[in-house]
Amino acid sequence: MTSQTKSGSGSGTITTKDGTQIYYKDWGTGQPIVFHHGWPLSSDDWDAQMLFFLSQGYRVIAHDRRGHGRSTQTDIGNEMDTYAADVAELVAHLDLRDAIHVGHSTGGGEVARYVARYGAGGRVAKAALLGAVPPIMLKTPANPGGLPIEVFDGFRAGVAANRAQLYVDVPAGPFYGFNRPDAQVSQGVIDNWYRQGMMGGTKAHYDCIKAFSETDFTEDLKKIDVPVLVMHGDDDQIVPIADSALLAIKLLKKGELKVYKGFPHGMATTHAEIINADLLAFFKA
Repeated sequence: MTSQTKSGSGSGTITTKDGTQIYYKDWGTGQPIVFHHGWPLSSDDWDAQMLFFLSQGYRVIAHDRRGHGRSTQTDIGNEMDTYAADVAELVAHLDLRDAIHVGHSTGGGEVARYVARYGAGGRVAKAALLGAVPPIMLKTPANPGGLPIEVFDGFRAGVAANRAQLYVDVPAGPFYGFNRPDAQVSQGVIDNWYRQGMMGGTKAHYDCIKAFSETDFTEDLKKIDVPVLVMHGDDDQIVPIADSALLAIKLLKKGELKVYKGFPHGMATTHAEIINADLLAFFKA
């Protein structure tokens, strides 16, 4: 039985080479889609996509990154090389082939590194990057349009001083665009973001800020030779489009860019019907 038709196992964990337990969900049959979540969330952030694509006949898989959600609250390995290696171990364990990898924000960086390093041999068919951090978020001499280190130092200070309050302020404000005058604020969405964040480990979350802000994915993007859909809201206040999607698309061999007017960083939640429809069209193309 091939992995494309194999039935998902429901949920479970794998233990990586360094002893970390990675929690994952694995539902359905069909071509596998692997979802990679953002900081500091969990696989639960993909609920709207998991249900939709399961109903469309896909096998849907999502994991909690190490230090996040139900995975081990690691104090080591909280950087992109290890994140990608963890995904490679999960993919090998589930024997996924011809898979589509979908990453949001930090998860988009994870997808870029995983596909570039481990995606050969029929493992990966396509990829999608939603509000994703590549090529690099940090302002450097080579990346003058990036965000200054003080922005990320502020996140680190917030995690260290009062993580619980930060994990209210971020979703209530810029993440979903709920700080915009015409926003339709959902308290449930805010509470769910907080719930996911507080499930993870503060050390891993602190370390991950460096991983998502300072990792340079330029060479990863250049190496990817499968079709990639780059999706980004032009009102993304967390990962500004000018220094992410608009640069990433120039580095991809087979990239397609979709820009969403007025959409926030968390658009896969706030505008799930639109995002899901566009992903489905890309998957079927």
